[in-house]
Amino acid sequence: MNEIIKSINSRKSVREYLPKEIPSDIKQHILNAALQAPTAGNMCLYTIIDVTDRSVKDKLVYSCDNQPFIAKAPLVLVFCADYYRWHKVFCDYVDQVRNPEEGDLLLANQDALIAAQNAVVAAESFGIGSCYIGDIIERYEIHQQMFNLPPHVVPCCMVCFGYPTESQIIRQKPPRFDINEIVYENTYNKEQADKMGEMLAKRQGIEDKEQFADWMCKFCARKWNSDFSVEMSRSARELIKDFCKK
Repeated sequence: MNEIIKSINSRKSVREYLPKEIPSDIKQHILNAALQAPTAGNMCLYTIIDVTDRSVKDKLVYSCDNQPFIAKAPLVLVFCADYYRWHKVFCDYVDQVRNPEEGDLLLANQDALIAAQNAVVAAESFGIGSCYIGDIIERYEIHQQMFNLPPHVVPCCMVCFGYPTESQIIRQKPPRFDINEIVYENTYNKEQADKMGEMLAKRQGIEDKEQFADWMCKFCARKWNSDFSVEMSRSARELIKDFCKK
């Protein structure tokens, strides 16, 4: 097995970091790796905000669902879907230019997420752990003001980077689904998808039906019916409106 595949297979979210800075040359490699990612039309429809101000990190702890480790991460990158630059230059040189719409947001989000994953893979190759923070989508108005985002620029994801502690290194990676449970050939396999309960029970190693039902209720409350999930949807609606406004 080659080193890239080993790195991808072993990578897990890291939320505890050593008090050790990331050398500037390695940081540049991580950022450059992000910029080398595939991008629609070679347009680079995203902006990366490098959060170096400790006071801003402290605010992100609160605004991103009270996660203290954010403030301790040596490197925090916010990936934003960005059509501001292109829309402005189009308007500077073209008489009739449409406003960014929902499809443009989806495309820019794809660009940003691909770039973020390139950065994560590059960091892992240097022994640097990472953790995606989807909560950056929450409290959109706060983050818009925090980062002085112009029209047609919205946060897509945030990633924290740092050298993992020993406990994080030895921590077991949560199991993933099997290929045959997720990969369908040529068409959507609804019959397989309807076995989600069986797939989850297998992945969690739970054989008792009552125990699994209890686990499922708790998981749903924590991930789906939670306050943060409701806020994320509210924020996403405002985010979309702002991205598409005239």
